[in-house]
Amino acid sequence: MSRLRVTPTRGQGRDRLYVSLRDGTTVAWYDKGTGRVSVLSGAGRDEVLSALAPYLTGEVTVGPPRVPTPADLARLSLHPDDDLAPNRPGEALHAELSELDAPRAAGAAGSSRSSGSSGASGASSSPSSPSSPLWRRWHQGPRQAELLAQEAVGDRLDGLEAAGWRVLHSIPLPGAARIDHLAIGPAGVLAVRTLPARKRRVGVEDPLVRVGRAAPAPHLRWARRAAERASRALAADVRPVLAVVEPGRLDALPAPGDVRILRDTEIPALASLGGVLKPADIESLYATARDRHSWLRV
Repeated sequence: MSRLRVTPTRGQGRDRLYVSLRDGTTVAWYDKGTGRVSVLSGAGRDEVLSALAPYLTGEVTVGPPRVPTPADLARLSLHPDDDLAPNRPGEALHAELSELDAPRAAGAAGSSRSSGSSGASGASSSPSSPSSPLWRRWHQGPRQAELLAQEAVGDRLDGLEAAGWRVLHSIPLPGAARIDHLAIGPAGVLAVRTLPARKRRVGVEDPLVRVGRAAPAPHLRWARRAAERASRALAADVRPVLAVVEPGRLDALPAPGDVRILRDTEIPALASLGGVLKPADIESLYATARDRHSWLRV
């Protein structure tokens, strides 16, 4: 039996497998995003690779841990309260909807207690009950729909990390505004605004966007404004993107030259683009962007 054990961890935008002795001492780790196995001094390289063999995919590089970059050092010195990297897609909406759901949840709990055990096993699990996930899916209000859309776009953007991208979500700006998503990668910096369509037709007439029969709204203007503020915060060129989630039909011709309009299903294709930023530039911009103080004066 091997004296090494492998433990998966995920967080801070990284997906790693740590290799440790049975007493918990870490001797190596495998970073899936970069395809690198870092082996600490004194650890057996062959034994580490043998323990990781079932988990390795594609080509990997093996060696000692790399020397921390200035971006790494800045990240390590960042106070947790100022670090935006842990933000979930739609972070502000999560908090808002939790406050709205609290009274309803309390009322449902009281109703369940008063109805006895038969009620607990019946109505609470029924698809017609407001507490049912299926009911919420099909009876969602605008805020719930927006949250689902931001989560869908956020998940697809997070999937770009294997291609060298760094992604932040729900970046707070002065004046209660937010940038839904910021993606920094080989193709540049993208400020992504999310638009839920829910199978409805979406028509674009710059700067207005109409979803179904709703009144047109200046989503392109808002997307440009978010990119401008991000550009000032990062001192870098930032391109606005409008990500339309589940459109029944998308009419965006003529397409605006400065705003990229994507269906949510088209986001993974960004992984094939590049030629704008080098890895060191990506990490430096990401270190700046994840610091809450970078956004206080934009």
